[in-house]
Amino acid sequence: MKENKRASYIEKVLKNMPNSWLNNTTHRLDIYDEKLAKIQFTQQFEILYNNDNYEQLALKNLPTAYDYIRLGHPLSCILEWALGKSNNIRPENVISFSSKTIPVLAILRKNLLNNKNTQISYIGETPKFLKGRTLKDVYGYKYELNKITTEDDLLDFDGTSIFISNLSKDTNIVLPNTIDFYLNCYTELGSILLVNKSCNEDYIPEIQHVRRRETIAMTPANCVIVLKSLLNETSIGSKTHTESKNKRLVTNSILEITGTKTTPIIGSSGLSIQYAIMMGLIHDALERHPGKDIKIIVPTNCYGGTNDQARRVARCIANVQVVDLDVDGKNDMVQSIDRVLDTLASEDAVPYIIAEIPTNPRVEVPSLIKLQKVLTKDRNTKNNKIAIKAVFILDQTFCPNIRFMGENKTLSTVSAISYVSGSKFPSGGLCTAGYCVANEKAAVLMKKIETHLMLCNNEATPLQVELLAKQLPSMNHRIQEAYKNTRRFVNFIKTTLPNAKINFVSEELAKEGYTPSVFSLDLPARGSTDEEKETFKRALNLKLINLMIQEIPDESKFCVSYGQLKGCYWTIPATSTQGTTKEEDKDYIVRVSLSPEMDIKRHEDIFMNFVSSL
Repeated sequence: MKENKRASYIEKVLKNMPNSWLNNTTHRLDIYDEKLAKIQFTQQFEILYNNDNYEQLALKNLPTAYDYIRLGHPLSCILEWALGKSNNIRPENVISFSSKTIPVLAILRKNLLNNKNTQISYIGETPKFLKGRTLKDVYGYKYELNKITTEDDLLDFDGTSIFISNLSKDTNIVLPNTIDFYLNCYTELGSILLVNKSCNEDYIPEIQHVRRRETIAMTPANCVIVLKSLLNETSIGSKTHTESKNKRLVTNSILEITGTKTTPIIGSSGLSIQYAIMMGLIHDALERHPGKDIKIIVPTNCYGGTNDQARRVARCIANVQVVDLDVDGKNDMVQSIDRVLDTLASEDAVPYIIAEIPTNPRVEVPSLIKLQKVLTKDRNTKNNKIAIKAVFILDQTFCPNIRFMGENKTLSTVSAISYVSGSKFPSGGLCTAGYCVANEKAAVLMKKIETHLMLCNNEATPLQVELLAKQLPSMNHRIQEAYKNTRRFVNFIKTTLPNAKINFVSEELAKEGYTPSVFSLDLPARGSTDEEKETFKRALNLKLINLMIQEIPDESKFCVSYGQLKGCYWTIPATSTQGTTKEEDKDYIVRVSLSPEMDIKRHEDIFMNFVSSL
């Protein structure tokens, strides 16, 4: 990094940065404007830079760049800012990824939808993910390859031109006018995409959204490594890890926790795993059921990432469609699944069901016996042939301790796959890595899922695996302790504010092992019309959350998280986790998640003050 002032400043920032920049997986929503994510952070960071202010408090008070670190974070923003400055382009035109292939897939996706040609140029061996026909046959992407000897061989192309480089030292990259996108890959750390030319800036939000839904940003730890390398203008050499040992520990822990036998798959995040599951199953369906429609059955109000990702996949593949599933509130998940599967059986479609148990944010658990019967029920097509059985894809992030699919368990008799977001209980909020397992009936699908995880280069990083190896053995104990705090707080709220509606598991379900540490709180509303009541309630939600983080700033945070090691996190699903859910299906309620280590008495006292103010 040849600009001495900038290099010196970044070096000081790295020495002084808040610990949360490196260690937290979620950030504060009270200083976060989603529409200005990254832009607001880098603008205010640049003000600090111009004033040579690198004090830790000033850095800590910078606005949140992204609420989840998998979308981006302070260190990825600083890396992108530095590279943008070095190459005389806007920081928004620089996007870092943990994956070395997803940036290309993001461009291919947009060009597929816009019916635009793409040329991918490279020097040396053809990138592995571009070999074969999977991207074309399964994803539907179109492109042509262009092997060159030097960058001087890059010529004008009628369409989008991507150049893949493995430059790992010089930050001052020459961007020829003949290319639209420059992808720089780092062997172990990820990649950085530079968007060239102003005419390509309309790609930026869509590329960012792919990073949001199907992969993660370059991790904080890896961003630090790249920044330090750029500061010293040194190459990044290969590093040795104890990854194989850690991976064995993680694998053994997951098998023990889930009671399954098939080797689990570990990805860079829960959504990375979910994307691999979805594309792997679609790949399997295209091979085993050619010509048939593929239906992804998704709860209408589930986590926004799940809902959005399914619809994004369906938009790209002609015979894939999303089917809405009503799962909680006035709707029964089992009855809804039964109705949908009857309809899809008559259409002779391939059904894949994605569901959360317990549901989010209403924390409801269906009858597993009835669910098993519905999933194993024989159905016929309109031509009276045997219909294709559904694959049940279970997001059990809220209860990763339940052995849903172990031998002789209720879901062991259906083809089922479960996955967990590792940023929750598996890592205690220390990393984003996720994992999935299959029961014996679905074991044959795991190879396809692994193929797509690797094709997208979405495997967990060595540090993520190391963190899981340390935290997974204590997970079930932490779940129990966090549940105790949650049950106590729920009971306290029921006593102090009896006219509030609380969604939480019953004592009976808890005895069966359903011990989540999250609940939703529907505060009592006032007003003469439904609109007035809703407006009052939404203001009351914020009043409660703001009071909690103001009075207990060391423990209470306005944040999206669950399964953290310490503290208490508050959010409103409609404005955070349900960000892309249809407005009529959003939940404007308070969602609270508690940890095994927190001052529960202090939280009760502040809540009592809140009730007294009503």
